Amino acid sequence: METTRNIAPMKLELLLAVVHNNKSAYFQSLIQSHKANLQLTMPAKGTTHLILDYLGLTERPKTLIVSVVRQDEAGKLISLLDDTFRKGKDYKGIAFTVPFSSVIGTLTYGFLSNDKRTVKEEA
Repeated sequence: METTRNIAPMKLELLLAVVHNNKSAYFQSLIQSHKANLQLTMPAKGTTHLILDYLGLTERPKTLIVSVVRQDEAGKLISLLDDTFRKGKDYKGIAFTVPFSSVIGTLTYGFLSNDKRTVKEEA
């Protein structure tokens, strides 16, 4: 019979970041370095696209990065992203987190939280 170890749950948060397309790989790597096992990316538009369209200007393409991060890493990651957004105009972006209310299944939780203690053991 297979069993899993009991683990103390670390709360999870959903991180959403909108960044310039040309820096999306950089930001994905930065987020992954903070124990984010799951990341999704998709094309996005910035908040100024309506004004720029009205003026006949073009907007730089954006990428939305959606990641699942542990709550204990979320604050450090937001602070790091904030510092990175201040590096220059190529690094501009916006990021915020939303708490998860629940996750079903120990193995799913272990993957999302990057917790190696949830590996199945043979009995």
